[in-house]
Amino acid sequence: MSVMVKESPISEKDMVAQAETALADIARIRDGVGRVIFGQENVVERTLVALLAGGHALLVGVPGLAKTKLVETLGVVLGLDSRRIQFTPDLMPSDILGSEVMEQDETGKRSFRFISGPIFAQLLMADEINRASPRTQSALLQAMQEYHVTIAGARYDLPAPFHVLATQNPLEQEGTYPLPEAQLDRFLMQVDILYPEIEAERRILLETTGVEDAKATNVLQPARLKEIQTLIRRMPVPESVVEAILTLVRSARPGQGNAETDKHVAWGPGPRASQALMLCTRARALYDGRLAPSVDDVRALAEPVLQHRMALTFAARAEGTSVRDVVAKLVKGI
Repeated sequence: MSVMVKESPISEKDMVAQAETALADIARIRDGVGRVIFGQENVVERTLVALLAGGHALLVGVPGLAKTKLVETLGVVLGLDSRRIQFTPDLMPSDILGSEVMEQDETGKRSFRFISGPIFAQLLMADEINRASPRTQSALLQAMQEYHVTIAGARYDLPAPFHVLATQNPLEQEGTYPLPEAQLDRFLMQVDILYPEIEAERRILLETTGVEDAKATNVLQPARLKEIQTLIRRMPVPESVVEAILTLVRSARPGQGNAETDKHVAWGPGPRASQALMLCTRARALYDGRLAPSVDDVRALAEPVLQHRMALTFAARAEGTSVRDVVAKLVKGI
């Protein structure tokens, strides 16, 4: 995640006016997504918060929970140029980034021409990302962090805004490779997708098995999304929220005086987790119609921001302890 740059200050009146306009846009986004995705309000909220904060998200859930449908719907609703990559064990980095080809003109002169890959999109869906080898997974690292790629020594900038929404099947199967820790850290949040409530599943049955399915419609343009992302970075953050973020993240690291963490955690989150929480609490506040985040936002986002940035000790795993259990106990301390 890039270091936050201080924006020029704007008056409180202008901030309120911009926020009210953004709230109307966010309401239209929520309505547009809700016409296609039934239930899963928590999943939709967290995924949209990640996008509004300008980051990437990892969607984790078993097959059939509309992960792909959600990403496709967000691309249409937000007006983003979307591409999809189906990750497989034989996928190569050049299949994602693109490659250079040699061409010969009518005079016989030969030259290389770069053919861009599917990563040159505003919204990239990395479907079942853990099915590709680490070599291919790492092809996304530079793009997710620096928003450009380097091919044959030449730099190619990615379109803005640029977001990666990756999906992952949590079931352990043959042909899957755990994502390296460095890549996991580039995801703003890990969004766990659970089975839908019975009423939501009933609506799914009734509305998706007929002649026509509900279709998503565009309600926003990419330029407007960038404006909202800039507004979120300008939102004020109370000192109490800053202290809560620092207390939470530092308490999740071994050797910082927390007995529970020292017992169960092998390694904890770095400063990028604090940056992610700062951005996401602002985005969640605006998503809920507030002009400043609260400590409750930190508590609500602690699990999706921290769980993929921590690893448990062997003893903790043997006892059946999960990262969510550890995070839940840490949250009580803020």
